[in-house]
Amino acid sequence: MKTISFQIESALLYDRANLKHLEEAKKLKIPQIDIVVCNLYPFEKTIADKKVDYKIAIENIDVGGPTMIRSAAKNGLIVVIDPNDYQTVADALQKKDVQPELIRYLQAKAFEHLTFYDSQIAWYLRSQLDESAFPNEITIPGRKLVDLRYGENPHQKGAVYTRPNTPTPFKNLTKLWGRDLSLVNVTDINAGLDSVRLFTEPAAVIIKHNSPCGIALGKDIAQALTQAIEGDPESAFGGIVVLNKPMDLATAKVIGGFKDAKRGNMDIVAVPHITEDALDFLQKVRKSMGIYSFGDIPALADEWNVKSIDGGFVLQTADIDIDESFKQWQVVTEKKPTKQQLEQMQIGWKFITKIKSNTVLIMDKSIPMTRGIGSGQTSRVRSTKIALEQADKYTKDGILVGDSFFPFADSVELAAKHGIAAVVQQGGSINDQKSIDAANKVGIPMVFTGRRAFWH
Repeated sequence: MKTISFQIESALLYDRANLKHLEEAKKLKIPQIDIVVCNLYPFEKTIADKKVDYKIAIENIDVGGPTMIRSAAKNGLIVVIDPNDYQTVADALQKKDVQPELIRYLQAKAFEHLTFYDSQIAWYLRSQLDESAFPNEITIPGRKLVDLRYGENPHQKGAVYTRPNTPTPFKNLTKLWGRDLSLVNVTDINAGLDSVRLFTEPAAVIIKHNSPCGIALGKDIAQALTQAIEGDPESAFGGIVVLNKPMDLATAKVIGGFKDAKRGNMDIVAVPHITEDALDFLQKVRKSMGIYSFGDIPALADEWNVKSIDGGFVLQTADIDIDESFKQWQVVTEKKPTKQQLEQMQIGWKFITKIKSNTVLIMDKSIPMTRGIGSGQTSRVRSTKIALEQADKYTKDGILVGDSFFPFADSVELAAKHGIAAVVQQGGSINDQKSIDAANKVGIPMVFTGRRAFWH
């Protein structure tokens, strides 16, 4: 017990402006400690090893260090927890000019650091429990990754934070060329990552306003990107490209071809890696295009999902085990889907889990790509109309996917009129039988997933 002692804590906590405190300190031979420079036990580094022994993890919880930091910060002393502040503090001491503003800055930083440290301990201990209950009190640790060009709009400020020991690609996000990121760019890249990480096959997505406007798989990444753009070239204008495979020159030329056709440009390209010749090519396509790499994509970065609300946030478990959920699917019509139709349904279901609800999408009859997406609507039949209109001629023999149940038979009837060959939806409406009857009437196979795919 070296740092948690009467001598040390008294030396930090007694009030230098209080005559009684000064007399007692002198009487008890308490020294005056005015500066605390402290690094804490490496708890974050210790638990980065997911197999670390519980006792070793607990042993790396610092007690004395946080006590000294808290004491010094409370008493308005000079407390330094970040090596980046060493020079600033040293300069102020040499000039004998330690301003109150510097003390306030160091105080705030000290308590932020303690909160960050302790919240990691709480998350670790919670993870060791066999219960799934949400705690009554919670703090989510975050470390600033980067300041943004601006927030959601140019008059707003913003910054990106990531949780420690979370294998998110954002920790490796590297600007290679072009514009800095805004909040919208970051959330669009995030939406793209959510979409393409679901696949081991080459996958490409074009994101606009935090939602896909075209998603596709391909035999190679160039084909996937070509088909993702083809899914809705009008909406792809000014979009954000996210891939799950490295970008080569052939893939970069797909973006060049998109511009040459005078259909527009892409604003941001975010990829695991990019070859030098592809980067050189894109730099010439559009000088203001932002080009970013983020390294390999883990299957799932975090088992938790946080959504902001006024004055707080909602914490939920992530939407995972999508492949496992296919075992629950039920064919509810007289006609059964073909093997190819079922495969397209499953790909489409993965696609739709990362598109803003209410969503209805039209999958191509055989190519693993979207042909039409109706999303963000307050009416399911309106989403259906938008998706069908966008898909145009590709509705014939296409696959209709709905992220929830159809409350009426109107969407199924409308799909049949446009030549849709199969339908997959959640099921669970009191009017399910009417939808089933409508599908049976025209000989369309329909599958119920028994699982909703909302994403807000």
